[in-house]
Amino acid sequence: MQRRFKAASWVVVLAAFSLTLGGCGQINRLKAKTAFKDANLLYQQQDYKKAAEKYEIVVQNDPDLTSAYFYLANSYDNLYKPSRKGEAANDDFLKKAIDNYRKCADKEKDPKLKKLSLEYLVNAYGPDKMADPAQAVPLIEEMIRLDPTEPTNYFVLSKMYEDAGDYEVAEQQLLKAKEMRPNETSTYRQLAGFYNRQGEFEKTMQALNEGAAKEPNNPEGYYTIAQYYWEKAYRDFRLKDADKLRYIALGVEAADKALQLKPDYMDAVKSKELLRRSEALVIKDPVRQAALMKEAKELSDRYNDLKMKKAGGK
Repeated sequence: MQRRFKAASWVVVLAAFSLTLGGCGQINRLKAKTAFKDANLLYQQQDYKKAAEKYEIVVQNDPDLTSAYFYLANSYDNLYKPSRKGEAANDDFLKKAIDNYRKCADKEKDPKLKKLSLEYLVNAYGPDKMADPAQAVPLIEEMIRLDPTEPTNYFVLSKMYEDAGDYEVAEQQLLKAKEMRPNETSTYRQLAGFYNRQGEFEKTMQALNEGAAKEPNNPEGYYTIAQYYWEKAYRDFRLKDADKLRYIALGVEAADKALQLKPDYMDAVKSKELLRRSEALVIKDPVRQAALMKEAKELSDRYNDLKMKKAGGK
């Protein structure tokens, strides 16, 4: 009989202890919920110091409220001042920001907030903050795994490799972006910019032409091609006259395509004018020179008329 009483007593004690633990959990979650509401209001008011204090209470009492880690991190991020880099208290803000961005990225189930945390984490390793691009590379690779079709991540990763002098891998990232989103015209512009920085003009123009072909009704793509051809023909003094004239002809062709789509496209008019003036500098026939300069003058007048009409319409 005595033994049964003791056993029953232990059951009561354990049950009471479980209820106490459950009650504590509920109290903690309620405390976290209240602090989260207060923190969000302070965050909206840009009182990041007090907001951070409240968000700390949230994550201490309810670690499962994972979105709080992002706002805690961002509060510390806003408290950090690049102009005071090297001061212990200021640098500690950035360290806390990085730590909590990482926690949000690891714990958060919402893919949008997870991605946002990684983006801010990459920025935290940028030149104005930690200045440690090596730490950012695996984060961007993680973002690519989350969404392999988002081209921006490939662009950022490519630029990091380019800045580090690894041009082959930099190109591979842009080609991968092109593979994942073949109809995304920004990818072709990024490729063109990369090739142009490497001095590979033919590849530059190939990328620009491919991009323009994806949007055949967009005059901007053709205008951009015309500008690149003019820049090359006018500024590259190493070119032979025959190559200059070939590039100028291709530039005029692109400018005409832009103007067929949009006759009042001021920039395309100016681009064609510059191409005609450049052509006049190269050819030797004075009669043809005079005709080109006459056409350039007409294009200049047309450009000025469009400019005045646009100004009058404001």
